[in-house]
Amino acid sequence: MNPFEGVTFHKLSAAGNDFLCFSNLDGRFDPLIADLTRIARISHALCRRGHGVGADGVIFACHPEVPDTADISARIFEWDGSEVELCGNGTASFARWALSDGLLPKGASELRILTPAGVVTGKSVDDNYICVCVPLPVNMCRDFEITAADQTLRCDFAITGIPHVVTYVDDLASVDVPTIGYALRHHKQFAPRGANANFIQVLGEGYIAMRTFEFGVEGETLACGTGSAASAILSAFRFGWGEPYTNGETPVRVLTSGGKELRVFFAIDDAGDVRDLCLESPVDIVYTGMLSPDMLTELHRVGN
Repeated sequence: MNPFEGVTFHKLSAAGNDFLCFSNLDGRFDPLIADLTRIARISHALCRRGHGVGADGVIFACHPEVPDTADISARIFEWDGSEVELCGNGTASFARWALSDGLLPKGASELRILTPAGVVTGKSVDDNYICVCVPLPVNMCRDFEITAADQTLRCDFAITGIPHVVTYVDDLASVDVPTIGYALRHHKQFAPRGANANFIQVLGEGYIAMRTFEFGVEGETLACGTGSAASAILSAFRFGWGEPYTNGETPVRVLTSGGKELRVFFAIDDAGDVRDLCLESPVDIVYTGMLSPDMLTELHRVGN
């Protein structure tokens, strides 16, 4: 039996990043998730725009492997079928779905989500914004030079669950993101895995605009949650933003290419270390549906 048959799924969008969420609390997808080659092919088939449902990624809700470490576990697969440790907007979408669809005890307003990058907490805030508090950045490296696509760029780098390289521009609209982003994403300095490439234009103190070339999608996306977190922190360091942006009181606002704003809260201690990191993303539930017999047949074909 096809594990997708008769299963309701939800499509959500966080600032333009869209995801398909499936419940695996009954274990029906366990054999599929365990076979990374099969799940890669099926994730790609589901996410392909114009052929599949269309999304940036697929997320499965599972029981945590270690009881009491979290309320629920998320397995996140990118458009190309690769599994990622963390996705900020994906986790925000997952939290919105889990909180609204009865996956948690009735009345729950906050949840702990186990990801390969660690436990992420999620909760509803104002309007349709979801707050996710994510693992602290590691391996930060600031103000280094990279040559990519015949351009010399001043860059910063941090891992906020997944690796991000950040570079700064004067006119974001004129940046050739497909060309330069691809070159940065595959630069030998970030081998073998590579890094997401984020292009930042400062609009004012505590306010940046961002475009991202994202691995896994292998192209520009309308937003990136972990990229927003990395870019907000690294911009605060580079441009010397002080309180209230660096004590967790006021968020750095990130204007995405999809036109939505994300809010990044963080605190930097006297030693220059980031001590708290939370991301607020606007999340919309786009629709709930079931895969058609034609799509089920296609998934069976590509998954075998």
